[in-house]
Amino acid sequence: MALPSWICEKICFLYARFGTGRNGGRSGLRRPFALNRHDRNVPLSVVGFPECQGQAPAWKAKVGRKRIVAGCQMHYSGDRQGNNMARTVDLKRPRGRPPTLKSGANAPGSIQALDRALNLLEHIAAEDGLLLTDVAARAGVAPSTAHRILTTLEAHDYVVHDEEHGFWLIGVKAFDVGSSFLRNRKLAEMGRAIMRDLMETCGESVHLSIEDNGAIVFVSQIESHHAIRAFHRPGSRGAIHASGAGKALLATLGDDAVRKVLHKTGLQRFTDKTLDSPEKLFAELEVIRARGWAVDNEERTTGMRCVAATIFDEYGEAIAGLSISGPTVRLTDERLGELGPMVKRTAEEITRSIGGHPPTRDL
Repeated sequence: MALPSWICEKICFLYARFGTGRNGGRSGLRRPFALNRHDRNVPLSVVGFPECQGQAPAWKAKVGRKRIVAGCQMHYSGDRQGNNMARTVDLKRPRGRPPTLKSGANAPGSIQALDRALNLLEHIAAEDGLLLTDVAARAGVAPSTAHRILTTLEAHDYVVHDEEHGFWLIGVKAFDVGSSFLRNRKLAEMGRAIMRDLMETCGESVHLSIEDNGAIVFVSQIESHHAIRAFHRPGSRGAIHASGAGKALLATLGDDAVRKVLHKTGLQRFTDKTLDSPEKLFAELEVIRARGWAVDNEERTTGMRCVAATIFDEYGEAIAGLSISGPTVRLTDERLGELGPMVKRTAEEITRSIGGHPPTRDL
């Protein structure tokens, strides 16, 4: 007695969705089957496998294997009234590689685990230690996932775990890898001694910074001996339009290049003295180009001033900014006139020490 068609249709669907043959995959459809030993006469066949056509000894279906059978057609006969009828069920899925989750950077072909590990490192580096739950929340991953990644990074000394307080901190290996960038630029090794001499001469903190993606990144500093002094942790970032070094670097560019940078970064207002309009900023850049050094006049932080000049490489391209920073009570208007030429001369000295030279072409 043939089964009703609707039951056969369910059988075909369930087998195609969950079941496979004994050999697995597409080649697993080797013989007709029945759900149990009493349903031996269900006339099933598989189109595309000539050796499987017709009746064959039944075998018990193994439901529950989550392997999809694709690229074949199943036939069954019999309908609800017991009439013979042929039906075809198409079971096809698209060829090719299944889609994968995109990384946090939305980069095609990226490795998600690596994206997550680098993201965790960036969040930990931005703070003086984070708890597991905090770093997981900031990175947008589950705490269990963050813990697996962090323990792997810890095994390679990229992070360390403070057992007493529970904080995750940047490890010495991450410092070694990051420091290799500065070694390649010859700035850290050859500029630091000159920076220390400048600090001893002027009595204020001296900073070395570079431009990265429209922002200023502080890469080295020599702190002042004063109790109240400027401090920028290496790796911290600042707005390029609201810092002395940033404006010094912008002044080496043409107006069109500066507009491209501002289109990306904007002109965020930090204090009442921030140059938050293109007109004000371009006027300031003309002054900087004429005298050779820049001033941050409380444009980022109220009560702090900065004077800066540019360091050039062997191609005459601006690669870094050298700055002197301190509170306004010590960096008075009269003192700025003294420190400006001083930082300019020191930046020229570092430029020569790395084999660089100022640009000779006009902007």
